[in-house]
Amino acid sequence: MPASASRPPSADWSASARPWVVMKFGGTSVAAPERWRVIADIARERLDAGERVLIVHSALAGVSNLLEALPAAALAGAGEGAAEAVKDAHRAFAAKAGLDADALLAGPFDLITRRAAGIAYSGEASARLRAELMAQGELMASVLGLECLRGAGLEAETLDAREALVALNTADEARAWLDNSAGEDADPALQARLANAQLVLTQGFIARHRDGGTVLLGRGGSDTSAAYFAARIGAARLEIWTDVPGLFSADPRLTEGARHLRALSYEEAQEIATMGGKVLHPRCIGPARRANIPLEVRSTLRPELAGTTISASPGDDAPRLKAVSVKTGVRLVAMEGSGMWRQAGFLADVFAGFKACGVSVDLVSTSETNVTVSLDPDPGLDAARLERLRETLAPLCRVRIIENAAAVSLLGYGIRRILHQLAPALEMFQDKPIRLVSQAANDLNFTVVVDEAEGAALAKRLHEELISPAPEGPVFGPSWAELARPADARPARSAPWWRTKRAALLDAAPDTGGLYVYDLETVSARARAVAGIQSLSRAFYAMKANAHRDVLRAIRAAGLGFECVSPGEIARLQETFSDLTPDEVLFTPNFAHRSEYEAARAFGAHLTIDGLHPLTHWAETLRGAEVILRVNPDRPRGHHQHVKTAGPKAKFGIPLEALDEARAAAEAAGVRVIGLHAHAGSGVTEADHWREIGAILANAARHFPDARILNCGGGLGVPESPDAPALDLAEVDAQLALLKKAHPRFELWMEPGRYPVAEAGVLLARVTQVKHAFGARFIGLGTGMNSLIRPALYGARHEIVNLTRLDEPGAGLASVVGPICESADLLGAERLLPETREGDVMLIAEAGAYGAVMASRYNLREPAGERVI
Repeated sequence: MPASASRPPSADWSASARPWVVMKFGGTSVAAPERWRVIADIARERLDAGERVLIVHSALAGVSNLLEALPAAALAGAGEGAAEAVKDAHRAFAAKAGLDADALLAGPFDLITRRAAGIAYSGEASARLRAELMAQGELMASVLGLECLRGAGLEAETLDAREALVALNTADEARAWLDNSAGEDADPALQARLANAQLVLTQGFIARHRDGGTVLLGRGGSDTSAAYFAARIGAARLEIWTDVPGLFSADPRLTEGARHLRALSYEEAQEIATMGGKVLHPRCIGPARRANIPLEVRSTLRPELAGTTISASPGDDAPRLKAVSVKTGVRLVAMEGSGMWRQAGFLADVFAGFKACGVSVDLVSTSETNVTVSLDPDPGLDAARLERLRETLAPLCRVRIIENAAAVSLLGYGIRRILHQLAPALEMFQDKPIRLVSQAANDLNFTVVVDEAEGAALAKRLHEELISPAPEGPVFGPSWAELARPADARPARSAPWWRTKRAALLDAAPDTGGLYVYDLETVSARARAVAGIQSLSRAFYAMKANAHRDVLRAIRAAGLGFECVSPGEIARLQETFSDLTPDEVLFTPNFAHRSEYEAARAFGAHLTIDGLHPLTHWAETLRGAEVILRVNPDRPRGHHQHVKTAGPKAKFGIPLEALDEARAAAEAAGVRVIGLHAHAGSGVTEADHWREIGAILANAARHFPDARILNCGGGLGVPESPDAPALDLAEVDAQLALLKKAHPRFELWMEPGRYPVAEAGVLLARVTQVKHAFGARFIGLGTGMNSLIRPALYGARHEIVNLTRLDEPGAGLASVVGPICESADLLGAERLLPETREGDVMLIAEAGAYGAVMASRYNLREPAGERVI
């Protein structure tokens, strides 16, 4: 490297004073010359920052597979063509880079040709020979990569990995040659050798056998090689560069809602990698953890993204579910018999049988007369070995082998302490056969084994229920879909209205108590957006969200009707609008008195029935009525159990299996069913949700020949923070258009409540006290859960800002609390807020829905007032 290249003038350029960074680049990251230009740019940034760089790389993408297949091809007489395929992959790379592959790689090319011919001649390919062949992939990539770095203006030293990493398994067996491990202790000799180096290029995947031969560190072993190098040279950081920007809360192929994980502990990352995560090799984490070297997972395709940091200090050490994984191809071995009860040494005998057959056990579950274990997918575990295992165990117990199972794992720190939070979501297992349950001793995972056909769907639903609603923060970042979308394709989030109207809000803030302020322009805009969904025939605003008269006027002017759940709400509409027509009102009571149904019929509103009781007991009240039946679709959705209005524990709706009974009851009562309705929950952000609900209703409508209306419910999600994804109404419309095309005879209805009003409202309150206790900061306000109960009731998150000191830098985390004598009077926990003083005006955003309407006089404190702006 030229003396002046990439060196800030103030840096200490004594090489030994500069920390090492080990960077590993996988096959896709080194597959083309342009990728090496990215590698050069990344390396240059590290050098400019005063760090030394050791690059560990894999073979070019696809080359390891070609080399692995070469011996079989040679034995079949096709070795020459297989060898040429390997060479052609490197020639194609070299041609793009302006290099001569045949000149640069003459040695490896000749070795591959000779080895292919030798295998064909001898009729055999030893493990040692296969290891030597596969190592050529990394060795050839080093030659080409070095030239690419030189072309980018960087001069690197090369290091043959076999001179630095020595295999620990010295036996002359297949495993020793193809799947070995190396030492990870600090290596003073290697450190001295590299003392004056700035940029070093070496290979992953390979090491040296003590007799001088080449061994492999197992497929995916380049990650592990990088960890060994980091530990041996005492690196300050290990970076794993791949084709994805870090670890995610689920496999993005399972759900595009998989959340980026910003920070993990070593143990959490190990668990995710071991339980099926494909981004990071499980064996690479141990050496980094034992040497206390932070590990970052980054993307060469998106190097500007921060990636995932794995360290001893994760982003959040509170018990929290962080990932859902599914591992397919799992086998179960169930061993039964009364002879195992209180039989000392029974398990030792059983596991000795597994060892004798070379079968590795993953999960274990025991009872008095049954022991069931799971076996990870293993291509080498063929029918013959399984039969041998069965025969070995037969003298001890009855053996049953269950094929085609899937292990669904919930992963995160302190899983035992949050099992109560997982319980509602686990209800979805009630109709699925659970083969095995395991709760890890390290308190990091909870696993159930189910039939393989159920695994992916269950994992996806668990992720949607338990992780997708989580706000962004130190642990969770954006979803896979958001990161994958080009930046210029992401919908722009306009500044919230309360920023532009800050002065008016500061003037309106009360000295004591609180005040709700509603921006009618925002109400109108959100309501018009709903009215503009072309695939809908009707939309009704669920006025239980906010019944302020000026809000109702704005909603009506935008073209929405009203969904009511009580006579009081209908009366409010009649008081507000002298020209109100019954067709504008949809009445949807729940467990209401008979007189309410009579009043609704007398008024003439659309009527929804959500249970069999009114049909079977009040026939004289309902005779001749046209009604919509509310169905429970068993598809609970939402950000909290209390807003999920479907599923086996929900009090709403008629179960799908009871619709025949409902039809018979309606016919007997002389009631005409003209539509079906379902509402699964609140805070839904998946645009296809309403199409799915509509499809369920359309299928159920076969019971009711007069049905012409499908009411797909509400629950349109509202972002809980500035960085949270916003629901794309255009995509909702597109999804509903698919539903309408498939079922053209139905009108599609919707009944949003929170969406039109939540962002239009804020709650203002002044700071009463600031307290520091046990290292925590508490900011007290003049009102609390008596005005806004959503955080206490639903665990809802609202953005909170100091409006007086808006945009001042944060002075640390603080919990925002109210004056109510309850521990649950917590409006927001651990928020980054500026230095805050008594009298400052605090603003709680997204408070326009289910705020004032749910307020109380608890503690005999007056709740917040209301006004519009």
